[in-house]
Amino acid sequence: MEGSFSLTLQIILTVLFGIGAQVLAGFLKLPSIVFLLIFGVSLGNSGLHWIQPANFGDGLEVIVSLSVAIILFEGGLNLGLRELGQVSGSLRNLVTIGTLITLIGGGLAAHWLAEFPWYLAFLYGSLVVVTGPTVVGPLIKQVQVQRSVATLLEGEGVLIDPVGAILAVVVLETIFNTNVSVETDIIEIAMGLILRLGVGLAIGVGGGWLLSNFLKRATFLSEDVSNLVVLAGVWGVFGAAQASLSESGLMATVAMGIYLNSSALPDNRLLRRFKGKLTLLCVSVLFILLAAELSLSSFGALGWGSVITVAVLMLVIRPFSVAICTWTSTFNWRQKLFVAWIAPRGIVSASVASLFSLLLTERGINGGDAIKSIVFLTIMMTVFIQGLTAKPLAKLLRITDTHTTGAVIIGCTPLGRLVARLFEAQGESVVLIDSDPEACATAIAEGLTAIQTSALDSHALEKAGIEEMGAFMALTNNGEVNLVLAQNTINEFNPPRVCVIAPDNLPENNPLLKNKGVRIFMEQKTFKTWNQYLKDGQIKLGKTLFKEAGLALQQAHTQALIRSGELLPLMLKRQGNLQLAKTTENAQIGDEVFYLLHDPRSQLLKQLSGSRSPDVLTPEPLAEVEEVPIY
Repeated sequence: MEGSFSLTLQIILTVLFGIGAQVLAGFLKLPSIVFLLIFGVSLGNSGLHWIQPANFGDGLEVIVSLSVAIILFEGGLNLGLRELGQVSGSLRNLVTIGTLITLIGGGLAAHWLAEFPWYLAFLYGSLVVVTGPTVVGPLIKQVQVQRSVATLLEGEGVLIDPVGAILAVVVLETIFNTNVSVETDIIEIAMGLILRLGVGLAIGVGGGWLLSNFLKRATFLSEDVSNLVVLAGVWGVFGAAQASLSESGLMATVAMGIYLNSSALPDNRLLRRFKGKLTLLCVSVLFILLAAELSLSSFGALGWGSVITVAVLMLVIRPFSVAICTWTSTFNWRQKLFVAWIAPRGIVSASVASLFSLLLTERGINGGDAIKSIVFLTIMMTVFIQGLTAKPLAKLLRITDTHTTGAVIIGCTPLGRLVARLFEAQGESVVLIDSDPEACATAIAEGLTAIQTSALDSHALEKAGIEEMGAFMALTNNGEVNLVLAQNTINEFNPPRVCVIAPDNLPENNPLLKNKGVRIFMEQKTFKTWNQYLKDGQIKLGKTLFKEAGLALQQAHTQALIRSGELLPLMLKRQGNLQLAKTTENAQIGDEVFYLLHDPRSQLLKQLSGSRSPDVLTPEPLAEVEEVPIY
């Protein structure tokens, strides 16, 4: 009884401190793995001894295996085939050529710098080829880099995990079969890797097909039961693959996740939410347990050679690998540099290294503790250094999603079409969506890209390219509908910037406004008024540049025109980035503002002069705004 209570207490502490680390990370806006490692080491063998993973016996391996299966399935579930297709060449190279470069480079570095024997050196190289979605995913969300860069890093993290884990197992088996000699049998390693990947892929796709068809037909199941059916299916597929061929289960779970994501399951978004929460719990528990096993004295025994080995892995091998793998890609040098820097190791490296340490010790082969220690040293250095520098580096390189261009605009209203033309005039891509066929036909006739469909349809938003766009704009005449559209899009795609036409007198405590990046363009009443001005041709389209000289007077004059209802700021170009303007916000030095000026005389003058319609107006400086009176 006492023994069982001790294990119960250790599990409780593991969960408490694991979730506590996530809370602390969220509060401080730092990678959670930093605190998970700190808490794990502090509570384990090198700290308070409150958590003793050895007490779990073989149960620890079971916990690790089933948890990693969930983590990799969730990673596959979040990968979209269409997104991956856009970076497929670079991703394929990173998972294949990149794996080979890291294996060889890591092995050579560990042998020459850390003075590991050849068999341990290449075992280390095989263990660090993986990056890991458990670390990369949260880091990317925190940094908020451009979508193409995020897709490449997340795709690599998910797909390379099973490849790396299988590769490490094959290398270990080669060591066992050759009596601790690594005169590499290349054919044996390659065949073992390909066979396991093939078996896992076949079982994963097959299991995904069966589960997908069942869920589509089992409409009688509640959401909660459906989620549990998927969980049971994941573990079932993992077990079937492992029973067929050892270590093929990881590839099976990834393949199953990707298949389910592409099969248009009902309530797919809710399924991803459930699995995301489960993955968060698994990551929190696993890192605490595995870090608790570490002995700080073993790090001291490694020496500076191991630190230099990890540094070479980060500063030489990874950049060289990325340079080769993205040589012919469309990524610019800033994006390539960021990808080269971000390769933190995660839970798969930690769990496999811990398992290998036990297997080597059981076989009487020296180096089990050393291989685990250097892998955890790699995890700590990559997570701490890359995790803490990722956001400043992304901002320095100007590849955060605040610099992502393009927009999806809901509503082919006159004002919506004008905003779309202004975006396109600045070289940005725009797609309009409206359920009204006449409104779409008008937009298309003006040379704009428009899709006739409901904006609540996530597939339509994907077709419009919402995942690659910098902004989502709900510009229909109905403010309540705009709020629903915005919230639905945030839940599904979380675009960098969201702008809405809001209901009149919307309370400041509205839940939507708590989302970062959400802003109100204008109220519904104002929007309808200016739409009517556009229809009647009672407008002028202008632009003005705010300069340091006379800035205060220029700001005051502009705000006075806005308050009088004569001027409506539309777009703001700041430091090369285009965004919707906000009537209550003063422009800054260097801002270029595009605006509408109400001019009741415009319609009559245009009729008398036969000039162009307002649909083809081009912005120009207007005297009413440029000539600032002295107040």
